[in-house]
Amino acid sequence: MKNFIFYTSFLIFSFSRLCSYAQSQNAYSGNINAAKHSSDNKNYLEAARFYSKAFLSNNNLGRIDHRYSAAKCWALAGEPDSAFYQLEKIVKAGYREYLEILTDAALMNLRNDPRWPKTIDMVKENMRRAEETSNSVFKNLKTELIPILDTIYIDDQLYRRSMNEVEQRFGINSKEMDSQISLIARHDSLNIEKVKVILDTYGWLGKEDIGEKGATTLFLVLQHSSLPRQLKYFPIFKKAVEQGKAEPADLALLEDRIALKQGKKQIYGSQVAMNKKTGRYYVQPLESPEDVDIRRSKVGLAPIKDYVSQWGIEWSIEQYKRDLKLNSKN
Repeated sequence: MKNFIFYTSFLIFSFSRLCSYAQSQNAYSGNINAAKHSSDNKNYLEAARFYSKAFLSNNNLGRIDHRYSAAKCWALAGEPDSAFYQLEKIVKAGYREYLEILTDAALMNLRNDPRWPKTIDMVKENMRRAEETSNSVFKNLKTELIPILDTIYIDDQLYRRSMNEVEQRFGINSKEMDSQISLIARHDSLNIEKVKVILDTYGWLGKEDIGEKGATTLFLVLQHSSLPRQLKYFPIFKKAVEQGKAEPADLALLEDRIALKQGKKQIYGSQVAMNKKTGRYYVQPLESPEDVDIRRSKVGLAPIKDYVSQWGIEWSIEQYKRDLKLNSKN
């Protein structure tokens, strides 16, 4: 009988804890959703307060991405102390998205604060440690190339990621945007010269040779280079894919870019452009659009409908043809 009473009490206690946990999670999710809604409506102070309520409802615990969003809302609301409080939390938890935080327009108000350089340095250190851990599984790393490629990667991505900020502040047709595009082009030309030396010396290197970011850097620089450079190194890139040292999806993106530069239609639908008059994006000329998802699937790319949605494009063959016809006149 005593055992029965104990067991019953244990069940009641466990059920009570379970209910408490469920209520906590419901409160957390509800406040997070409210925060996102307020943020979408540009009520940043209200959004930030909802994020704080969410964390408090969960014993002051919060997902890194939620705390990062909270930091952005506090910054946009003109509350730097609260923004840095959230950033400190995620940095201590291992946040390492260096380029994201460095180029995020929402955090622009924090950049003149003396706490900003320390925060950035800590994020960069987290990134370095994570890369060391990731690279440690590879035995034949060419370690002398990794810091070189890290710098190239930042040069390739930094100015591209800050384009949205420039566009929002000055407009797509502004002289500031033209200057940003020129800056990107200049770094692209410098980067391909550095990568050329590596490719001519070693051939194509995979993640087992230079780490995952290093391998990504080689692809990005080639993708952003001139047509003659792309054509020169395409064969060794293709061979690397056949050998399992590079990704078929990356090769597909390069094939599309080369095709368009040659005046042909792309194969996988990876290349989009923006109409400067309307500000709307559209898929550039595409071979057999009705079969594009079959081709994309073979190289590991997501369905085109999902892919183009990140540019606000609603995919259908009819819409694709209308967009193409409209933009061929401009």
